[in-house]
Amino acid sequence: MENLVNIYLFGKKYEVPDNLTIMTAMEYAGYQLVRGCGCRNGFCGACATIYRIKGERELKACLACQTKVENDMYIATLPFFPLVKESYDIEKIQASESVMMQLYPEIYSCIGCNACTKSCTQGLNVLQYIAYAQRGDFEKCAKESFDCVMCGVCSARCPAGISHPQVAMLARRINGKYLAPECGHLEERVKEIKNGDFTDLIEALMQKPIEEMKELYNTRDIEK
Repeated sequence: MENLVNIYLFGKKYEVPDNLTIMTAMEYAGYQLVRGCGCRNGFCGACATIYRIKGERELKACLACQTKVENDMYIATLPFFPLVKESYDIEKIQASESVMMQLYPEIYSCIGCNACTKSCTQGLNVLQYIAYAQRGDFEKCAKESFDCVMCGVCSARCPAGISHPQVAMLARRINGKYLAPECGHLEERVKEIKNGDFTDLIEALMQKPIEEMKELYNTRDIEK
């Protein structure tokens, strides 16, 4: 027998198995997900969700595809949140502090409330990477924001109207284009892939079960 828990989806009560994610629990309850469910299993950021456990005061943010249901969980998914996305030509902008002032001047209106960091579904120090962006330290901003999935929850909670994910994206692009050292062996590896040197390996990986793929990913060697 499955252990059932009570959850509330948009105010309506449902009983669902306790081993489900919020996303699968919604489908178990009869919801047909046609948006806000992009990758279904990872980090696309489309399924931003807020919830509160009955009797607790804290309002939490998460990704519905990753978070398991809890008893007496009150759940509401977030609709698309309109981030400010400025247009620019990465070939023409300069790696200077002034580019942030020109494109995203609202970051200098930050009041330091830390609502962005508290609401981040990935647990990032959002306030810190915005501070790096303010100072034009794009390398540190890029590193601090690397795991951002652009779900937009931080911006939804920001009283200053900052589009944190877009600021971080600009910093990472500037860092990659102008500041990060060139990686010659990466270019060689791309050539090898195009030449088909890894075709058999890639096809073999595609046949592996997803749990084995996750284990291979989590235990991979990461070059410093």
